[in-house]
This record gives sequence, structure tokens and C-alpha cells, in this order.
Amino acid sequence: MTYAVEVQNLSKSIDGNTILNQICMRVKQGEIYGFLGANGAGKTSLMKMLYHIMAPDQGTIYLLGEAIRKGNNPVFSRIGSIIESPVFYCHLSAYDNLKLHCRYMEQGEENIGETLSLLGLSETGNKEVGKFSLGMKQRLALARALLTRPDLLILDEPINGLDPLGIIEVRELLLRINQQYNTSILISSHILDELSKIVDTIGIIDRGTMLAEISMDDLHTKGTDLETYYMDLMEGGGKGEKSYSSGN
Repeated sequence: MTYAVEVQNLSKSIDGNTILNQICMRVKQGEIYGFLGANGAGKTSLMKMLYHIMAPDQGTIYLLGEAIRKGNNPVFSRIGSIIESPVFYCHLSAYDNLKLHCRYMEQGEENIGETLSLLGLSETGNKEVGKFSLGMKQRLALARALLTRPDLLILDEPINGLDPLGIIEVRELLLRINQQYNTSILISSHILDELSKIVDTIGIIDRGTMLAEISMDDLHTKGTDLETYYMDLMEGGGKGEKSYSSGN
């Protein structure tokens, strides 16, 4: 099977502190994979390593079947992402920010209008992004990630700053993108309830260690829900299991 994301024995230490410890992860092509953990558990660090923003001490990473190494990785042109706080040209409009992104990605601009509409930003006109609310900036970050219709989305806490209606709209958008385009999605969060509504598989990380990977189908078969499973795992001292959805 080809995986959208495959991580093998990924480790990283900084100043003697273990950030990630022998992490293994597999995201199947076409699935939504939820990466769950408390703030500081290691979610963002792993996502930075996927993009080689941060180099691992050891381990291997494959994205869309291609090994990620230091230097040029053409596969990134097929991936959209939000990692940490998005950065924009604050004096430009949403449209002009996306135009620049298209040029950087060497892509046409034909999807800009539709993508802004999808994220509820089509009426922002010439308003400078620097005057956007936090929620609007988060929507623009999602628009930029979706702009080139990527094969894989890597989203670090994409609902941060959104009000309840915005969270629902993003949830429905991600489900639609996944189903319509068969886009694989890796999404991190610490909000159990929200992840449980959209994901196929959950990976649970704590203090840099992957405690468990389990499909939502397997959770249902066990007669439990994500919150109960997560709390049992934490109270059990992190002695989890590896349980993969069919085909993994």
C-alpha cells in the first residue's frame, strides 16, 4: 500500500531534552488522520520535520511515497499545509496574497476566486490582511493550503481562533475536500470532540512518544468513544496499543 505519510523511528532531542522518541506513523492514501495530544506533546515538532523545517536526529519520512531529505523535495508542490502561525503580507489583500502564493508554487491563478469563496473570504475585496481578525487569518491560511488542490494536507491546529460556526464550516469543508478530491489529510488538535467527528484514524502522542494509533471503526467495535479511550490511555500511564484500520 502507498501511504500519504509514512514516518519510521523518528527521534529528536534539543539541549538534552527528548522532543520525539522513535515515532512511527502511517497515514493511508485518501484518509483523514487525526494527530491528538496536549499542547507541547510533540505534534508541531513532528509536522515541522515532515516539511524539513526541523531536521530529525534519526528516522525516515516518506510523503506521497517519496523520501524527504535535506535540500530540494519536489513533492512539496503536491502538499498544502498550515504549520504554526501563518505569515502573510499584511499590506496586501487576501486575493493578492494568494496570487503571490501561486507564483511561488508555479501554479495558475484560476482557483483563487473559488477558494476564497469556499472559505467565506470572497467579500473581503481590497481589505489589507493586517486588518483581518484572527479567525479571518486562519481562514486565509486554509485557503492558501487548499489553493493548488493538493494531494495531501498537513494542518497544525487549523481551527485555532475560529468561533463555533467557523469550526463547523471548516469541519464540513475538510470532509468535502477529502471526499470530492480524495485528498489525504493529517490534522493535529487537542480537541477530542472535534477530531472524532471527521477522522478515520487517530494517533495519540504524549511527551514525544506515540502511545497508540487506532481507527475510529476499531474504537466503535470496542464499544467506546475517543474521549474515554484517550483518558484511559492517559490514566494507564501511556501504555497504549497499536491498532490499525483495515489495510494498514
